[in-house]
Amino acid sequence: MPKNPPESMQHHLRQRLNQHARSRWPQLAAVDVRFRAGFAYVAGTLPGGQALPLCRLRFGGVLHTWGFAIYLASRDGYQDNVLPSGYPSGSPEEALDCACGLYLNDPTARTNAPVVCRRNVSGSAARSVSG
Repeated sequence: MPKNPPESMQHHLRQRLNQHARSRWPQLAAVDVRFRAGFAYVAGTLPGGQALPLCRLRFGGVLHTWGFAIYLASRDGYQDNVLPSGYPSGSPEEALDCACGLYLNDPTARTNAPVVCRRNVSGSAARSVSG
């Protein structure tokens, strides 16, 4: 079973994502990150307290580069995907922006994103939540 990053890296990732969300995603009250089997599951908390699954990050041993999987509401699960950069891994902030751009309905967050970041595999739009 893949290992989670050390506790200090987990803490650092939580801080980075919450700091980025405060400056870029005021629609979110907080970002919750939980770790399991080498993955970081990222969910936003809306002001009313509703949890909004966003993405899953795969720990590859480096603090600043994580694999990316988008949460698909239509499947209630995660699908490996590419980031707006076109790469399957990148910074946690880039992953948060891609997922929030989709779920908080802000296309400016993924202006250069490939179609797979905007649509799920079946081609139907994912659930969108207004802040």
